[in-house]
Amino acid sequence: MSPSNPIIQLTDVRRTYDVGAEQIHALDGVTAAVYENEYVAVMGHSGSGKSTLMNLLGCLDRATSGTYELSGIDTTKMSPSALAQVRNEKIGFVFQAFELLPKLSARKNVELPLIYTQNGAVGRRRRAEEALKRVGLSGRVNHRPNQLSGGEKQRVAIARALINQPAILLADEPTGNLDSKTSREILDLFSQLHQEGHTIIMVTHESDVASQAQRVVRMLDGQIVSDLPVEQDDAYQYRNGGQRL
Repeated sequence: MSPSNPIIQLTDVRRTYDVGAEQIHALDGVTAAVYENEYVAVMGHSGSGKSTLMNLLGCLDRATSGTYELSGIDTTKMSPSALAQVRNEKIGFVFQAFELLPKLSARKNVELPLIYTQNGAVGRRRRAEEALKRVGLSGRVNHRPNQLSGGEKQRVAIARALINQPAILLADEPTGNLDSKTSREILDLFSQLHQEGHTIIMVTHESDVASQAQRVVRMLDGQIVSDLPVEQDDAYQYRNGGQRL
């Protein structure tokens, strides 16, 4: 049963962009809630609004109108510096392209979100090594990105996302650059993190990826067109080797 207060509450959120004389409605009246320890997949074709939604949830962008409450706090009233602090402390990001700095080791990449905290160099090192061990990379702490496989790079990115123990883990097409075997390993890791209590919101266009979630939110033209438990969504057929359970 979901708790009474959502960790995320969107109410009539709209995001518009002016492109020349035309106004683009990237989000058009989105109302939705996500509760603690939920695993939600967001699906939609290119231009559906899912990436805009992810940017807003990650406090990388602001709504044109409507409200976005995170842990009961209205982010639309926050200053830019307060939003930056929220991004660093409450939200972990995992991207399709990994977004690792090529000249830094895996450990140094994972340490980056700790730079603005009170942790000293020794504390940052210890926490980064613990995070890498958690994702199965204790033997790769000193390797640079060009010495790592695609799956290892994504594990580094996940360790970096977890380093500040965020309330929410946002993943944008996290298996998009991986082969099928490595994708399965990364999805298994996300499932493990969910079982450990993390709240996960994952953007994907792949039904087999979405089938791992608890809920599937489908978007079209900036609106939510369905929001269903995975068992009631078409993605469910991709569980158990393509057989509907």
